[in-house]
Amino acid sequence: MTKIGLLSDTHGWLDENIFRHLGHCDEIWHAGDFGTIAIAHQLEERTGHKIKGVYGNIDGYDVRSVYPEELVFTCEQVKVFIKHIGGYPGRYAPGVRARLVTEKAGLFISGHSHILKVQFDPALQCLHMNPGAAGKQGWHKVRTLIRFVIDGTEMKDCEVVELGGRGEQ
Repeated sequence: MTKIGLLSDTHGWLDENIFRHLGHCDEIWHAGDFGTIAIAHQLEERTGHKIKGVYGNIDGYDVRSVYPEELVFTCEQVKVFIKHIGGYPGRYAPGVRARLVTEKAGLFISGHSHILKVQFDPALQCLHMNPGAAGKQGWHKVRTLIRFVIDGTEMKDCEVVELGGRGEQ
């Protein structure tokens, strides 16, 4: 059983409360738009976990030199595909649906939209997650992240964590 903390779109800022919510997680995943590599370093130092993640469209060379545009890996028995600009079931970004089919992914994670979304794609038998935005920049009203568990082939215990309004500390 693996407990995962999933966030995206920090845009160079981390709420201190994030660490309280990620404290019991086994892995931390970031779906892009870190803002700076210092965000990844701070997450790693404070949680004690190496961050699995991808770069986003606002990330510069410091992030892009460490994190790929796309990441495919297996957690427990679930194939995971992460891409910052990926869309969602019914409206995937160009090439994403084909990649999901090729990889036989059971979990697809994206960021970018700042819209929290957890949606199953029955045609691909794939769960899609977008954790919304954990940072203060953007048009979202509430900062969010997701915690969930992968246990073998099962994804469960999904929790949305609201961190407060975009302008709140």
